[in-house]
Amino acid sequence: MLVLLAALAVAVVVGVGFRKAGASLVWYDEVASILLAWLTYYGAALAALRRAHIGVPTLAQRLRGRARLAVVLVAESAVIAFFAAVAWAGWQVVRVLEGTSLVSLPSVPAALAQSVIPIGAVLFIVAQLLGLKDALAEGAGREGEP
Repeated sequence: MLVLLAALAVAVVVGVGFRKAGASLVWYDEVASILLAWLTYYGAALAALRRAHIGVPTLAQRLRGRARLAVVLVAESAVIAFFAAVAWAGWQVVRVLEGTSLVSLPSVPAALAQSVIPIGAVLFIVAQLLGLKDALAEGAGREGEP
């Protein structure tokens, strides 16, 4: 994530500098957009791995026993199903773009730029599966609380 963030910062600073100097770079906008998308997808997967993504854990934390287990499993299954659909759709996009290249950088395949969609989705699924044990354990040890 730090490398992507640094690359995006450098691309933006260099692009702005060249634009201010009157010699705009043709690739700057496209590369910055792609880096931002990569940062977003891979950052979301990292947040999922740390169980820091947006969620509403209060209901599951207040429930106990089988009801809690059911709510957690349904929620986790829904997230995994959603990202499986995103991965499948992303793979379709990558396949459609085979043989094409970026507009401003013809040597870079467009499929490479869009590969973040299926890869990021699969990473998110893996993160959810790795964190399933923690999701099941959240709130489970507080039996005596009101």
